[in-house]
Amino acid sequence: MKLGKWARLFLAATPLLSGCKGFWDVPSGSGGSGGGGTTSGVFYVLNQKTAQIAGYTIASGSTSLTAVPSSPVSLGTTVPYSLAISPNGGFLYVGTVVGVYVYSVGSNGALTILNGGHVISSDFAFTMRVDPSGSWLIDAVSGIGAVNAIPLDPTTGLVLSGATEQSVAVPSTAVRRVTITQAGAPNPYVFVAMGAGGTAVVPFTAANTDPFGSVSVIKPISTTTGGSVAVAVDLSRQLLYVGETVAVSGTNPGGLRVFTIGANSTMTEITGSPYPSGGVGPGAILPTSNYIYVANTSVTGSNTGNIQGFAVTTTGTVYSLTSISTIAAGLNTIAMDEENTGTYLLAVNSGGTPDLNVFTFDTTTAGKLDSHATASTGSDPVQPVAVVAVP
Repeated sequence: MKLGKWARLFLAATPLLSGCKGFWDVPSGSGGSGGGGTTSGVFYVLNQKTAQIAGYTIASGSTSLTAVPSSPVSLGTTVPYSLAISPNGGFLYVGTVVGVYVYSVGSNGALTILNGGHVISSDFAFTMRVDPSGSWLIDAVSGIGAVNAIPLDPTTGLVLSGATEQSVAVPSTAVRRVTITQAGAPNPYVFVAMGAGGTAVVPFTAANTDPFGSVSVIKPISTTTGGSVAVAVDLSRQLLYVGETVAVSGTNPGGLRVFTIGANSTMTEITGSPYPSGGVGPGAILPTSNYIYVANTSVTGSNTGNIQGFAVTTTGTVYSLTSISTIAAGLNTIAMDEENTGTYLLAVNSGGTPDLNVFTFDTTTAGKLDSHATASTGSDPVQPVAVVAVP
């Protein structure tokens, strides 16, 4: 499918955020030292309104951020939407309205654009993830009822020579998030949050020329006023987490649904699910080793969003979640990640105030978040829409 059609369909379905510039310029490269292992605490924030990638490090115990060399990286007038990073931390992918760009990640966190500054795919990647093998970049476009797999060379970060991009149709155009099961999962899948269309379940075999299997769907609890807006997979358990906007009763009807992941696209909802997420629009879900965090884009009766934490308990083959605590974040908390030392949880707020929240993990109450620092990620307003930490 040609770029023009992808862009026209998307723009008809989802207007660009206010203040965005034109989107046909190729982003400039920046200094760096090739792909490979990086220092601890490196992460990147995608500022949509200013079309920049802001890279930072944060040292243990510090309340201030240090910009990586050559940060921020300008994307010119290309409107960006998504970030993804390779499992080895060597390559950063940036989804924009003109396609997907790739940067190598230097040992100091500096970014260097690859492929001569050209896109590696013309896919309008509204959401994307790299599979655990580093062999596929999975993307989806809001306004297009398809999920795509771009074949990658894990050693160069570029499209694998001689390979062909694959695509599978999903039964909804309202794509919100995409995720994939962890390395070594006995039943590997791609999951796609599709709003009122529910959650697509797509078997995924990385070793195949076409990695996609037949699509099935988890229907949302409410098909009229709610839908699936976020998906994530547990780091160590065969559990799928789905955030839905109308899943429980009350003035804050957002909920977290939890499913065991089985063979043959069998997803079984656990007893006790859905769990109240504590707000409206659970737009991001972040699993850590023993805890799950859900960011609500808004909360009834509050001027800010929040993050609700849950502990995961395993008794034999039975799983359950227990609410830990809730902490306020900024306006429209849209994405989260954990930096690679496990010291900080990072959350970006597309509405600002602040652009970035940095939380630490409480030393007394396990799993509880404590506010540690806040930061602007550029000359506000910047509208941050994504954050990824180097693994």
